[in-house]
Amino acid sequence: MIRTWKKYISYGAAIVLLIPLLAGCAAKTKAGQTELTVLLDWYPNAVHSFLYAAEEQGYFEDAGLKVHLKTPADTNDAIKLVASGKADLALSYQMQVAISRGEDIPIVSIASIVRHPLNQLFVLESAGIQSPKDLIGKKIGYPSIPLNQAIVNTMVSDDGGDASALNYVDIGWDLIPAMTTGKVDAIIGGYVNHEKLLLEREGVKLLAFEPADYGVPDYDELVLTASEAGIEENGDAFRKFLEAIVKGYDYTANHPDEALQLLLDKQNNNYPLEADIEKQSLAILLPLMDAAPEAFGSQSEQSWRSTIAWLAEHGQLKREIEAGEAFRNLLE
Repeated sequence: MIRTWKKYISYGAAIVLLIPLLAGCAAKTKAGQTELTVLLDWYPNAVHSFLYAAEEQGYFEDAGLKVHLKTPADTNDAIKLVASGKADLALSYQMQVAISRGEDIPIVSIASIVRHPLNQLFVLESAGIQSPKDLIGKKIGYPSIPLNQAIVNTMVSDDGGDASALNYVDIGWDLIPAMTTGKVDAIIGGYVNHEKLLLEREGVKLLAFEPADYGVPDYDELVLTASEAGIEENGDAFRKFLEAIVKGYDYTANHPDEALQLLLDKQNNNYPLEADIEKQSLAILLPLMDAAPEAFGSQSEQSWRSTIAWLAEHGQLKREIEAGEAFRNLLE
């Protein structure tokens, strides 16, 4: 699900938009390493621990790669920069990849990172909502993105309620204050490993409903993307990158505290990460990233088919697309 991070952190003096540095992708260094520019989906946080583990443990270097991990100015920029050749790879969202394919943007997912939805429906315990159909007559906050409304509509309809009777309040990305002040009774667009943790720390008592339990596909939240041209030109380098991040994930899964500390140490002067929140977040994320018995990053055609079918049913695609357009498993 598309997110923006500007509501959650403040810039430090060292943080600069790095788009001018993205030219010359997949170039060779003097040492013969292949340089790759990789854009994060959001500001660095627990979900990126496997990338920083791969970097700090030397897995990229062992693969002959020099990897530049960058944060784009806006989460919407990442796919566009990769599609236009201004970056090599980017973390993005399965639904956003499908929507982009429907707009004829030549972007392809090459790995699944978080294999299940993080975006959940959160409701105030005091609102008396026991299941999604009880949202009728309540105020539902959402962050300006119609896709979030489609998720809640599906959940309510699947639960036997009348989705046409729902009352939505566009709260932008002020998800947390909207709940703490009681402006709304529920929110969609918040993540179980971020907003939920922050709200609970503020003493807000919540109930959480998983979209996949109420008619929404069990989609991949986070995926790694490349352009069609990039795969054609730099496929070998991308495969080496994937092999390195598999090692980074394995290290993170087996040494979560150490991997998280690598991230915290790396970002200490740039982003105000809260160690306790990130530790809880990583504990939530690791089971949702686990692809066993397949290797980390492997993708399911069925997941893509069901997600695309749901998006088409709810009018989110500008043209019909096939699952094979949207993803490739490069390590097979």
